[in-house]
Amino acid sequence: MPIIVNLDVMMAKRKMSLNELSEKVELTLSNLSILKTGKAKAIRFSTLEAICVALECQPGDILEYANDEDIRTTNR
Repeated sequence: MPIIVNLDVMMAKRKMSLNELSEKVELTLSNLSILKTGKAKAIRFSTLEAICVALECQPGDILEYANDEDIRTTNR
């Protein structure tokens, strides 16, 4: 998938656990885990906003686009 989720990176930078973020954004641990592992197919803007507020970051700090060529090159 060309959209890469860097939620774990931002959480580490902010020293925030999944449990703590879950409480702050009022999202279940399982849904947040699906997002964190990159298995989510969509995210609501309201959820993205809540995550950005909690982590004091921008959406681009969490979501990244990589085209298929970038992914193939990285996996070599």
